Amino acid sequence: MTTTSAEAKRPGGARVAVQRFGTFLSGMIMPNIAAFIAWGFITALFIQVGPFPIPEIGGFPSPDGTENIGLVGPMITYLLPLLIANMGGRMVYDTRGGVVGTIATVGVIVGAGIPMFIGAMIMGPLAAWIMKQVDRLWEGKIKAGFEMLVNNFSAGIVGMLLALVGFYAFAPAVEAVSNGLEAAVNWLVLAGLLPLVSILVEPGKVLFLNNAINHGVFTPLGVQQSEETGKSILFLIEANPGPGLGILLAFAIFGVGLARASAPGAIIIQFLGGIHEIYFPYVLMKPLLIIAAIAGGMTGVATNVLFSSGLRAPAAPGSIFAVLIQTASDSYVGVILSVVLAATVSFVISAIILRASRKRDLEKENAGDLSAAIAQTQANKGKESSVLSGLQAEGVAAGAGLVAEGEQAAFEHKPIHSIVFACDAGMGSSAMGATVLRNKIKKAGIDSVTVTNKAIANLTDEVDLVITHQDLTERAKLQSPSALHVSVENFMNSPKYDEIVNLLESEGVR
Repeated sequence: MTTTSAEAKRPGGARVAVQRFGTFLSGMIMPNIAAFIAWGFITALFIQVGPFPIPEIGGFPSPDGTENIGLVGPMITYLLPLLIANMGGRMVYDTRGGVVGTIATVGVIVGAGIPMFIGAMIMGPLAAWIMKQVDRLWEGKIKAGFEMLVNNFSAGIVGMLLALVGFYAFAPAVEAVSNGLEAAVNWLVLAGLLPLVSILVEPGKVLFLNNAINHGVFTPLGVQQSEETGKSILFLIEANPGPGLGILLAFAIFGVGLARASAPGAIIIQFLGGIHEIYFPYVLMKPLLIIAAIAGGMTGVATNVLFSSGLRAPAAPGSIFAVLIQTASDSYVGVILSVVLAATVSFVISAIILRASRKRDLEKENAGDLSAAIAQTQANKGKESSVLSGLQAEGVAAGAGLVAEGEQAAFEHKPIHSIVFACDAGMGSSAMGATVLRNKIKKAGIDSVTVTNKAIANLTDEVDLVITHQDLTERAKLQSPSALHVSVENFMNSPKYDEIVNLLESEGVR
């Protein structure tokens, strides 16, 4: 089991910076996905061409000619962008940042003629940061009894000024950028080049930028497109479960060792549960499989382009059930075919790759281990990594190589009472891993240890043990430098979970 003490070197690098920026973007969208889904349902059910047209809700004229505002328009124009702005402000400067960010974003919304999702994602955090800098000017200089007065008036004044700036200057600029991005997407669609986007999207997903790509880029553009046409193909570029399904099916049939044994369970979690992160380690184990993911993604996008199909709202998580629920009424054939064909293409290519390397894999000691992926990762880093070097093969018996000399002392230095699984969004793979370990700890009769899941951005330095996928460990260390860190390859069935339980029992934790 790989652990890292507080004295370990604080990691960084361009990759971590990109992941952090992507997580910041998706962090404004992910907590508000329920609002997007609610808007999608209301739009699908109650607009004039929906199955239950209600003028007062759908926002279309009543039979007597009365104009109705409805819910659809105000939700996409005001509710969704303001929720995004508030979340972005909170991420920068807590509640105070959220309030000021929301005030400033109203100016952007009113000053623009289109839904201001991109404007909200910029103005919300920016306004919060400005408020934070303003507060620092008189931090510790306010006389006792005047704190509330100064704080409220300063936030109100800054919010007012930023709302005016947003109305007169920021809104036109962001509107131009938004229109430019939409025009670029439309050009790609008309030119038949949109499938090429998968060349960037699929490798980005495997590097755990999936939430940033989907919710930070495609969701804002897709919602705007959906308002205009009733659907958007952008909701399916990243969320299509087909490519991952094909890769996992190939492992279930042609894989070896633990990879083959765990693939059927991973299929259920990925395809039905919508947690796409579950198949990323399989691709990292065989990097050549990224070709299968790209080809499958391109096939799915091309199919949707051909059939002009799309979703009404984001499919979150990317479960086949969520995809079908959000599918536009005229898009079922195209959407279903996009999933089936994407899975077929990725399966065929994955099967060829796995079959070609099957004999070599079987000859390896501990067949199906992840040593190749670890070596490649170290090569990419350009140096040896204590975290990667200590990783145990996923196929070893539980408890083997329990804790290296010196690591036991690290655990004794800081007793384990709280364990946190952390992933990019804090909802998918981390929740799954937390459930698995929580059940193992419960079966061992240990009641004093809490196991929870969080987004990496929400980690604090008060936790005792943090468990992450190896590609996310460096970012977790930045958030919780004094915690012990364990890197796993597979959140679903890592043998390190048994090692952690054995360690807790050896320390007498109950």
